Amino acid sequence: QVQLVESGGGLVQAGGSLRLSCTASGSIFSINAMAWYRQAPGKQRELVATISSGGSTNYPDSVKGRFIISRDNAKNTVYLQMNSLKPEDTAVYYCNADVRQFSVIMYKTYWGKGTLVTVSS
Repeated sequence: QVQLVESGGGLVQAGGSLRLSCTASGSIFSINAMAWYRQAPGKQRELVATISSGGSTNYPDSVKGRFIISRDNAKNTVYLQMNSLKPEDTAVYYCNADVRQFSVIMYKTYWGKGTLVTVSS
């Protein structure tokens, strides 16, 4: 099986920065796209950033210019550098990854359990 584990969440003041990490482990042959999502209390989960296996990135306007997604393919890890944080960035942040396991042809999307980011005003 495959597991994704996020880390790096916490409490930060508005204007501050945090760096989230998410590492995939298990029987992994290759990883295609990786992404970060977030879910604030009472709201739907929303996309924060995506990165392809080749390093192409995409962001919604709400975080563009403030958040940076990157990955280390050798470590099966994706990062989210969050700068100029705002109280509205408060949410549980989840990573996901499209993973192909050994002896399996298809890619499957796996999710982490999330890490809480709280931004105080």
